[in-house]
Amino acid sequence: MHNRSVQIREWLKLYFIMGSVNCRLSPADTLLQAIDGGITLFQFREKDPGALSGAAAIELARQLQGICRQRGIPFIVNDDIGLAEMLDADGVHVGQEDEPAAAIRRRLGTGKIVGVSAHTLQEAEQAIADGADYLGLGPVYPTSSKADARAVQGTQVIEQLRRSGLSIPLVGIGGITADNVPPVIRAGADGISVISAIAAAPDVSGAARHLLHKVTASSQS
Repeated sequence: MHNRSVQIREWLKLYFIMGSVNCRLSPADTLLQAIDGGITLFQFREKDPGALSGAAAIELARQLQGICRQRGIPFIVNDDIGLAEMLDADGVHVGQEDEPAAAIRRRLGTGKIVGVSAHTLQEAEQAIADGADYLGLGPVYPTSSKADARAVQGTQVIEQLRRSGLSIPLVGIGGITADNVPPVIRAGADGISVISAIAAAPDVSGAARHLLHKVTASSQS
C-alpha cells in the first residue's frame, strides 16, 4: 500500500482535468500538448453547458484514453462510473454528491484509482474510511471553470488535514495558476489540479511545463 500512495503522490503533481468545452484547440491536441508539457495525470470531465453527451462523449473519452495509454498517463473519469467501467479506465473521481468511495471500489475493483472531492476535515475522514486513494481539496481560489463550485476556502483545509495527521495523497483544485501554486504545495498538497490554466492557455505545453516547474520548486523549498 505504501508504494501505491507514493505512486499516487507522483501522479498528483500536475493533474489536468478537461472536457471539450474547456479547450481552445481540439481536445486531442490540447491533451497531447499538455502531456508534452509534463502533466502527470488526466481526468476526463465532459460537463457544463455545451458538453457532449451519449455516443459523442464516449467517442471523445475513447480517443483521449488512447492518447493517455500511448503516453503512459493514467486516465480517470469524472463522476461517470458506468463510463469508467465500460472503458476500463484507470480510475474515477467523484464529488460528495456521488456514490461513496466504498461502493465504487466494489464496482471497479482494488486496482483502480478512486479520488474524492472533500471540503472539510469530516468529509476527508469519511472518504478515507470509504477507501479513497486521494482527495481533491478546494476550491482553493476563485474559479470560473466550474459552474457548481463551492465557497473558496484558500489553503486552510489542506493545512488542517495535514495538522490532524492525515497522510493520504492530496491535490489542491480551484483557480490555481502558475502565480499561486507555492502556497498550495507548502500547505501540504502533493500537487495541483487545473482546467483552464492549461486548457485555455495560448501555449498549452508551455503552460503545463511552467506549472510543473512551480510545483517541483515549491515542494523543495
